[in-house]
Amino acid sequence: MAKKKLRVGILFGGKSGEHEISLRSARSILKAIDRKKYDVVELGITKQGRWLQQDAAQALLEDQPSQSTTPTNQTGLSIISAAAEPSTGSGLDVVFPVLHGTFGEDGTIQGLFELADVAYVGSGVLGSAAGMDKDAMKRMFLAAGLPLTPHVTLLRSEWTADPKRCTRTIEKALTYPLFIKPANLGSSVGISKVKSRKDLAAAMDLAAGFDRKIVIEQGVGGPGVKPRELEVAVLGNDSPEASIVGEIVPAKEFYDYEAKYELNGADESVSIIPAKLSAADAKRIRAMAVAAFRACDCAGLARVDFLMAPTPSAKGGKAQPAQIVLNEVNTMPGFTSISMYPKLWAATGLTYPKLIDRLIELALERHKEKQLTSFSR
Repeated sequence: MAKKKLRVGILFGGKSGEHEISLRSARSILKAIDRKKYDVVELGITKQGRWLQQDAAQALLEDQPSQSTTPTNQTGLSIISAAAEPSTGSGLDVVFPVLHGTFGEDGTIQGLFELADVAYVGSGVLGSAAGMDKDAMKRMFLAAGLPLTPHVTLLRSEWTADPKRCTRTIEKALTYPLFIKPANLGSSVGISKVKSRKDLAAAMDLAAGFDRKIVIEQGVGGPGVKPRELEVAVLGNDSPEASIVGEIVPAKEFYDYEAKYELNGADESVSIIPAKLSAADAKRIRAMAVAAFRACDCAGLARVDFLMAPTPSAKGGKAQPAQIVLNEVNTMPGFTSISMYPKLWAATGLTYPKLIDRLIELALERHKEKQLTSFSR
């Protein structure tokens, strides 16, 4: 008797500024997923927040107007709950939410899956929210004793009410260059590098347009230093594992949205896998990646990003340890076949289709483990 296929919902699109990146990731997954193992259901969310099924979802994926008569005015909860209900005969065994950014990897959609009691790929509500909120994330890193660059967090209301006082607070705690970031946003949107006070206000205003919390970080290595940007892919639940370390050489001064997604050819950012590191530094970074994953209560997958200042000159014949700091965790990183997360695992020995298999296994494992929890007396 043939083994029943697992029914997997691939959810893509979303209301965030990373809608198009989500579509790219979903296309790659749908192309690579093993159809002999899985019965795949496509689910889409438009930029306006409408949920789509079947032909309408396919049209969204292909960036075409939908000709489908399938109703699209249902709520997300009703669609997921109906799809996850075995008695309908078409229940989902697991959802793979290939959603990047706000409303996709910040805990909101994960709360919906929890309410529907459906297995899903990736971190839960807490891990997803912590991975999106750079301020909360840094607090968790600090509590775990992990190294960070000095930083300050200010509220939009504080900046609007008294920019001069905020400037004094920033300059008392940090030295230029600074990186100004909205706390809750992905793909480096709204981020500016500021080399002096004259550019600070414009950068703060830009970040404040994207979030009520603004994170201001001191540049790693100081003025004139361009730190190395290193990345590690982490995979697992309670016993996570780290891939080899990779490096991004940005086409621009830092790895912003344009450098990630819009530059091509000679202007494109370059990835180096594995990164050229000493065995000791690579081991240290991989251990820190797993520790960061655990500190934020992540599950399934995350890409952990680091900044490394150039190694200081030896003093007295003794080599100085490199300055390596955590930058952030990304709980639903880009998932195209050429994105860093799959590429890092491919270089570590896990192919793209097998990585998809493993993530589905981890989602089912986590959902099964959750059944051991009592939610009432």
